[in-house]
Amino acid sequence: MRRSLPVFLAVLIALSAFAPAVTGQSTDSPDSSVECEFPLEVTDATGETMTLEDAPGSVVALQPSDAQTVFEIGAEDRLVGMPDNPATSDLELGDRTAVTDGYEILSERVVDLDPDLVLAANVTDEEIVEQLRNAGLTVYQFDDARSLDDVRDNVLTTGELTGECDGANATVDWMDEQLEIIDGALEDEERPLAYYAMGEDGATVGTETFIHEAITTGGVDNIADDAGIAWYGQINAETVVDEDPEWIIYPDNREEPPIPDQVKATAAYRNGNVLAVNANHISQPTPQVVYAIVDIVETVHPKAYEQVSDELEASPESSDATDTDAASGESAIPGFGVPVAVVALLAAIGVATRRR
Repeated sequence: MRRSLPVFLAVLIALSAFAPAVTGQSTDSPDSSVECEFPLEVTDATGETMTLEDAPGSVVALQPSDAQTVFEIGAEDRLVGMPDNPATSDLELGDRTAVTDGYEILSERVVDLDPDLVLAANVTDEEIVEQLRNAGLTVYQFDDARSLDDVRDNVLTTGELTGECDGANATVDWMDEQLEIIDGALEDEERPLAYYAMGEDGATVGTETFIHEAITTGGVDNIADDAGIAWYGQINAETVVDEDPEWIIYPDNREEPPIPDQVKATAAYRNGNVLAVNANHISQPTPQVVYAIVDIVETVHPKAYEQVSDELEASPESSDATDTDAASGESAIPGFGVPVAVVALLAAIGVATRRR
């Protein structure tokens, strides 16, 4: 059952969905791969340069996306601490230490674990990062991701940091194979106009977001592009009605589609072309965003999907966690991703803001 959260909590949960972006050894193309070599010197998003003498034997993930990425690449055997809340409910806590009380990071538990490496998504409070560093821990704070290339880089960087380059490379290869199949299937397809609805106040995603690239890779054009929205922001309902999109896409983290009343006059709404996408998949810049893209293709371009569905299913999965998710066809993680944060921020202060 989905739960309502206070605005500040929704913001914290949602922004924690950001996965790492490369600030050490970056990869500039989808064909890139990494090799794990130690000692490894890296510089994180805060400008902190650190050296890992050996592959870490113990890792703590402070945020849900950190944990998700670790599981995706098969490095969970080194994960000794992670968040334990609805945003990680599809990940096995096992005998790992829960380093959160709900969504609040418990720094003392992290310090007590004395891990070789702490992974901290960009949303992590700077005071917590400093506190852990002052306690002698090595903390790598990630930057945010704005594209699918960034998502690939996120995976590879996490592989470098944890010493799991084979798993990271295999995961990126799986992503590339899936997306190549999708690109081929959609090559001759027309691209209908779509509105990505994140909130009844018109919250949506702009062109400089990985969600924009995800939905457009799924074979639609984003109405926010014509509206000049680059980041997460608001689009006027009248503009949406004037553009009259053929599809409305929204993350399924709420009981009802977050569609402004005026937008119900569009062809998309009148024709029932309203697509709910797994909020965790679409909102978190992890390899699982591929599943959201496939879902869009399957619904918006069913004939094209039918032609390549067997090929997509035959493509080897990236990790045990991915296998489990694909087999069930479901995600146990509620949609606590970027869109939720933007909705909360827009409702609270009228504009989406985030450290860039």
